[in-house]
Amino acid sequence: MNTAQRATAIAKAAEPFRALLGPTTAADLLAWLRAELGSSEVLDRWIDHGMAKTKAVAPGTILHVVSGNTPHAALQSIIGGLLLGSRNLVKLPRGGLIELDEFVSGLPDTLRATVEMAEVLPSAWFALAGALIVYGSDETTAHFRTLVSPSQVFVGHGHKASLGIIWDDPKFASCDPAARDASLFDQQGCLSPQVFYVRESRPGFARAYAEKLSSAMDRFNRSHPRGSITVAEQAEIANLRAAYRFRAAGDLRVALWEGGGNMDWTVVYEEDAWFPASTLNRVIFVKPLPEDPAASIGPAAAHVGAVGLFPCTEELAERFASLCPSRFCLLGRMQDPPWTWHNGGVARLVSLVKWVDFEPPSGLTA
Repeated sequence: MNTAQRATAIAKAAEPFRALLGPTTAADLLAWLRAELGSSEVLDRWIDHGMAKTKAVAPGTILHVVSGNTPHAALQSIIGGLLLGSRNLVKLPRGGLIELDEFVSGLPDTLRATVEMAEVLPSAWFALAGALIVYGSDETTAHFRTLVSPSQVFVGHGHKASLGIIWDDPKFASCDPAARDASLFDQQGCLSPQVFYVRESRPGFARAYAEKLSSAMDRFNRSHPRGSITVAEQAEIANLRAAYRFRAAGDLRVALWEGGGNMDWTVVYEEDAWFPASTLNRVIFVKPLPEDPAASIGPAAAHVGAVGLFPCTEELAERFASLCPSRFCLLGRMQDPPWTWHNGGVARLVSLVKWVDFEPPSGLTA
């Protein structure tokens, strides 16, 4: 299979996963290659490169270590490996990933044969891999980084925390898009916002925004119910609610909105700028926007994944550039990155390939 044929086959297998991946056509995948590698044919043939020609060579084998709480990230990683034409070894989380099983089963035989999956990592896989891609906690990525040799490519996707900034929204038009961003995937991904910072365009506006957001969270939950949670997760949410309920009773700078008898969603308003540790599972914080978020939100400033903006303008992206996220995007689109997105600030395809140049003798014609 050449690259174009692989893109067509991958797109067909990805179609049932549009809700997780967004549009994934062959044209989208080939555009991703062109954006990162300069040509969608550079894996198949020599292309002009200054005075020489060049060709991209993908790793023969890529080892993917994927996380159970982000099946969309796992699918994206495998699709990248398939598009490059590599063999793909996949270390699954305990219990597997049904989405990945179903995707692989939809591939043609020639591509399906290039994917091997296991819940227990075979030790032999390390020696086979030319590249290692790891999704997980900072501890997980640090552990696997120690196992690679200098000749292997390592790409780690550790902890990230995303946020939204509402700069100008007098009619609360961004509340429904914000609720979508905060609810999809139950906040399990690196693009899921945990805090919305709201500019106080008038006194009390951030608190009013939190109340409007709570209604939007409830509406979204009715059409898109939250997934199941463990007893431990329920206890964590219950403890957080109890703590903020107690604080709100005696402090006007704190407010709490609780949704559903099954702890479906929670909105917390508080006035300090610190980026809190969310329990996830649709627990969202709303805070007034500080003058300099990067200097005010605490240690999370070093781990910003994406920033949703409303309105989304280049001027605002420049204003908050010190947050250094991998994406600025319109609020409501935080969970829908394009295939050309630099995950973690890394070009996902170009970071994996090696380049081979061919310099023809002077005067030699092809």
